[in-house]
Amino acid sequence: MEAILGFARPRRVQADERIFAKGDPGDSLYVILRGRVAVQTESREAKLMLLNILDAGAVFGEIAMLDGGERTATVMAQEPGELLRIDRRDFMPFLLQHPDLCIRLMGVLCQRVRWTSAIIEDTVFLNVTRRLAKRILILARDFGRRTEKGIRIAAFMSQEDLANMLGVSREIVNKTLKSFQASGAITYRNGYIVVQDESFLEQLAR
Repeated sequence: MEAILGFARPRRVQADERIFAKGDPGDSLYVILRGRVAVQTESREAKLMLLNILDAGAVFGEIAMLDGGERTATVMAQEPGELLRIDRRDFMPFLLQHPDLCIRLMGVLCQRVRWTSAIIEDTVFLNVTRRLAKRILILARDFGRRTEKGIRIAAFMSQEDLANMLGVSREIVNKTLKSFQASGAITYRNGYIVVQDESFLEQLAR
Protein backbone atom coordinates (compact mmCIF):
# COMPACT_ATOMS: atom_id res chain seq x y z
CA MET A 1 0.00 0.00 0.00
CA GLU A 2 2.83 2.41 0.81
CA ALA A 3 4.29 1.83 -2.64
CA ILE A 4 0.95 2.65 -4.28
CA LEU A 5 0.68 5.85 -2.27
CA GLY A 6 3.91 6.91 -3.92
CA PHE A 7 2.16 7.42 -7.25
CA ALA A 8 -1.51 7.78 -6.21
CA ARG A 9 -2.97 11.27 -6.30
CA PRO A 10 -5.63 12.56 -3.90
CA ARG A 11 -8.78 14.15 -5.30
CA ARG A 12 -11.44 15.96 -3.31
CA VAL A 13 -15.00 15.91 -4.63
CA GLN A 14 -18.17 17.79 -3.80
CA ALA A 15 -21.74 16.51 -3.68
CA ASP A 16 -23.17 15.95 -7.18
CA GLU A 17 -19.75 16.29 -8.80
CA ARG A 18 -19.20 14.02 -11.79
CA ILE A 19 -16.02 12.01 -11.33
CA PHE A 20 -16.11 10.57 -14.84
CA ALA A 21 -18.73 9.88 -17.49
CA LYS A 22 -19.65 6.81 -19.48
CA GLY A 23 -17.54 6.82 -22.64
CA ASP A 24 -14.61 8.73 -21.13
CA PRO A 25 -11.11 7.26 -21.61
CA GLY A 26 -10.32 4.68 -18.94
CA ASP A 27 -6.93 5.89 -17.81
CA SER A 28 -7.24 5.47 -14.02
CA LEU A 29 -9.02 3.80 -11.13
CA TYR A 30 -10.19 5.32 -7.87
CA VAL A 31 -10.25 4.30 -4.22
CA ILE A 32 -12.81 5.97 -1.95
CA LEU A 33 -11.15 7.29 1.21
CA ARG A 34 -14.17 9.23 2.43
CA GLY A 35 -17.67 9.79 1.11
CA ARG A 36 -20.09 7.91 -1.12
CA VAL A 37 -20.52 7.66 -4.90
CA ALA A 38 -23.28 6.52 -7.25
CA VAL A 39 -22.54 4.35 -10.28
CA GLN A 40 -25.11 4.97 -13.00
CA THR A 41 -25.84 4.75 -16.71
CA GLU A 42 -28.20 6.60 -19.01
CA SER A 43 -30.10 5.61 -22.15
CA ARG A 44 -30.27 7.67 -25.32
CA GLU A 45 -33.69 8.79 -24.15
CA ALA A 46 -32.05 10.17 -20.97
CA LYS A 47 -33.57 7.45 -18.78
CA LEU A 48 -31.28 6.96 -15.79
CA MET A 49 -30.45 3.65 -14.12
CA LEU A 50 -28.66 3.64 -10.77
CA LEU A 51 -26.43 0.56 -10.80
CA ASN A 52 -24.72 0.72 -7.43
CA ILE A 53 -23.71 2.87 -4.47
CA LEU A 54 -20.17 2.63 -3.09
CA ASP A 55 -18.65 4.08 0.06
CA ALA A 56 -15.29 4.32 1.83
CA GLY A 57 -12.89 1.49 1.00
CA ALA A 58 -14.46 0.63 -2.35
CA VAL A 59 -12.63 0.68 -5.68
CA PHE A 60 -14.18 1.81 -8.95
CA GLY A 61 -13.06 2.46 -12.52
CA GLU A 62 -11.02 -0.74 -12.64
CA ILE A 63 -12.61 -2.25 -15.77
CA ALA A 64 -11.72 0.49 -18.24
CA MET A 65 -8.41 1.10 -16.48
CA LEU A 66 -7.33 -2.51 -16.99
CA ASP A 67 -8.27 -2.88 -20.65
CA GLY A 68 -7.70 0.74 -21.65
CA GLY A 69 -11.22 1.02 -23.06
CA GLU A 70 -13.96 3.55 -22.44
CA ARG A 71 -15.72 3.98 -19.11
CA THR A 72 -18.69 1.62 -18.86
CA ALA A 73 -20.70 3.87 -16.52
CA THR A 74 -20.89 7.36 -15.04
CA VAL A 75 -19.84 7.90 -11.42
CA MET A 76 -21.21 10.81 -9.38
CA ALA A 77 -20.26 11.90 -5.85
CA GLN A 78 -23.29 11.78 -3.56
CA GLU A 79 -21.61 13.81 -0.84
CA PRO A 80 -18.33 15.64 -0.19
CA GLY A 81 -15.49 13.16 -0.08
CA GLU A 82 -11.90 12.27 -0.85
CA LEU A 83 -10.59 9.81 -3.42
CA LEU A 84 -7.26 8.36 -4.47
CA ARG A 85 -6.65 8.37 -8.22
CA ILE A 86 -4.26 5.75 -9.57
CA ASP A 87 -3.23 6.21 -13.21
CA ARG A 88 -2.95 3.28 -15.60
CA ARG A 89 0.59 4.16 -16.72
CA ASP A 90 1.79 3.80 -13.11
CA PHE A 91 -0.44 0.95 -11.98
CA MET A 92 0.05 -1.58 -14.80
CA PRO A 93 3.84 -1.94 -14.30
CA PHE A 94 3.21 -2.16 -10.55
CA LEU A 95 0.72 -5.02 -11.09
CA LEU A 96 3.28 -6.98 -13.09
CA GLN A 97 5.60 -6.87 -10.08
CA HIS A 98 2.89 -7.73 -7.53
CA PRO A 99 0.83 -10.78 -8.62
CA ASP A 100 -0.90 -10.91 -5.23
CA LEU A 101 -2.51 -7.57 -6.02
CA CYS A 102 -3.65 -8.95 -9.38
CA ILE A 103 -5.50 -11.71 -7.55
CA ARG A 104 -7.19 -9.20 -5.24
CA LEU A 105 -8.21 -7.09 -8.21
CA MET A 106 -9.64 -10.18 -9.90
CA GLY A 107 -11.77 -10.65 -6.79
CA VAL A 108 -13.17 -7.13 -7.21
CA LEU A 109 -13.98 -7.87 -10.86
CA CYS A 110 -15.72 -11.11 -9.89
CA GLN A 111 -17.87 -9.21 -7.40
CA ARG A 112 -18.86 -6.77 -10.16
CA VAL A 113 -19.85 -9.64 -12.48
CA ARG A 114 -21.90 -11.33 -9.76
CA TRP A 115 -23.64 -8.04 -8.95
CA THR A 116 -24.47 -7.40 -12.60
CA SER A 117 -25.78 -10.95 -13.05
CA ALA A 118 -27.98 -10.57 -9.96
CA ILE A 119 -29.44 -7.29 -11.28
CA ILE A 120 -30.29 -8.92 -14.62
CA GLU A 121 -31.88 -11.96 -12.97
CA ASP A 122 -33.92 -9.83 -10.57
CA THR A 123 -35.15 -7.59 -13.38
CA VAL A 124 -36.26 -10.57 -15.46
CA PHE A 125 -37.66 -12.87 -12.79
CA LEU A 126 -38.86 -10.75 -9.84
CA ASN A 127 -41.79 -8.35 -9.61
CA VAL A 128 -41.32 -4.82 -8.28
CA THR A 129 -42.38 -5.68 -4.72
CA ARG A 130 -39.80 -8.44 -4.43
CA ARG A 131 -37.09 -6.39 -6.12
CA LEU A 132 -37.61 -3.40 -3.85
CA ALA A 133 -37.65 -5.59 -0.74
CA LYS A 134 -34.40 -7.22 -1.84
CA ARG A 135 -32.77 -3.89 -2.64
CA ILE A 136 -33.71 -2.43 0.76
CA LEU A 137 -32.17 -5.47 2.45
CA ILE A 138 -28.96 -4.99 0.45
CA LEU A 139 -28.85 -1.31 1.42
CA ALA A 140 -29.41 -2.28 5.06
CA ARG A 141 -26.54 -4.76 4.85
CA ASP A 142 -24.15 -2.30 3.22
CA PHE A 143 -25.14 0.96 4.94
CA GLY A 144 -27.28 -0.07 7.89
CA ARG A 145 -26.76 0.72 11.55
CA ARG A 146 -28.81 -0.97 14.25
CA THR A 147 -30.79 1.39 16.48
CA GLU A 148 -33.62 1.00 18.97
CA LYS A 149 -36.09 1.64 16.15
CA GLY A 150 -34.54 -0.82 13.70
CA ILE A 151 -31.80 -0.84 11.07
CA ARG A 152 -31.29 2.71 9.84
CA ILE A 153 -29.86 2.95 6.33
CA ALA A 154 -27.30 5.76 6.39
CA ALA A 155 -27.42 6.35 2.63
CA PHE A 156 -29.94 8.97 1.51
CA MET A 157 -32.35 7.34 -0.94
CA SER A 158 -34.99 9.46 -2.63
CA GLN A 159 -37.93 7.73 -4.26
CA GLU A 160 -36.38 8.74 -7.59
CA ASP A 161 -33.12 6.99 -6.59
CA LEU A 162 -34.99 3.80 -5.74
CA ALA A 163 -36.97 4.01 -8.99
CA ASN A 164 -33.74 4.42 -10.96
CA MET A 165 -32.28 1.38 -9.21
CA LEU A 166 -35.22 -0.77 -10.24
CA GLY A 167 -35.90 0.75 -13.65
CA VAL A 168 -39.50 1.65 -12.79
CA SER A 169 -41.48 4.85 -12.23
CA ARG A 170 -41.32 6.86 -9.02
CA GLU A 171 -45.09 6.40 -8.62
CA ILE A 172 -44.71 2.62 -8.46
CA VAL A 173 -41.96 2.94 -5.86
CA ASN A 174 -44.10 5.34 -3.83
CA LYS A 175 -47.00 2.89 -3.81
CA THR A 176 -44.77 -0.05 -2.85
CA LEU A 177 -43.04 1.89 -0.06
CA LYS A 178 -46.42 2.82 1.38
CA SER A 179 -47.44 -0.84 1.44
CA PHE A 180 -44.19 -1.72 3.25
CA GLN A 181 -44.86 1.03 5.79
CA ALA A 182 -48.47 -0.06 6.29
CA SER A 183 -47.25 -3.58 7.09
CA GLY A 184 -44.77 -2.24 9.66
CA ALA A 185 -41.74 -3.47 7.70
CA ILE A 186 -40.11 -0.04 7.32
CA THR A 187 -40.40 3.65 8.02
CA TYR A 188 -39.43 6.13 5.32
CA ARG A 189 -38.94 9.79 6.15
CA ASN A 190 -37.04 12.51 4.31
CA GLY A 191 -35.17 10.02 2.14
CA TYR A 192 -34.01 7.71 4.94
CA ILE A 193 -35.23 4.15 5.46
CA VAL A 194 -35.42 2.32 8.78
CA VAL A 195 -35.99 -1.42 8.51
CA GLN A 196 -38.26 -2.50 11.36
CA ASP A 197 -39.19 -6.01 10.25
CA GLU A 198 -36.27 -7.62 8.46
CA SER A 199 -37.88 -11.07 8.30
CA PHE A 200 -40.94 -9.64 6.52
CA LEU A 201 -38.75 -8.16 3.79
CA GLU A 202 -36.75 -11.39 3.53
CA GLN A 203 -39.94 -13.35 2.91
CA LEU A 204 -41.01 -10.87 0.22
CA ALA A 205 -37.60 -10.98 -1.45
CA ARG A 206 -37.60 -14.75 -1.92
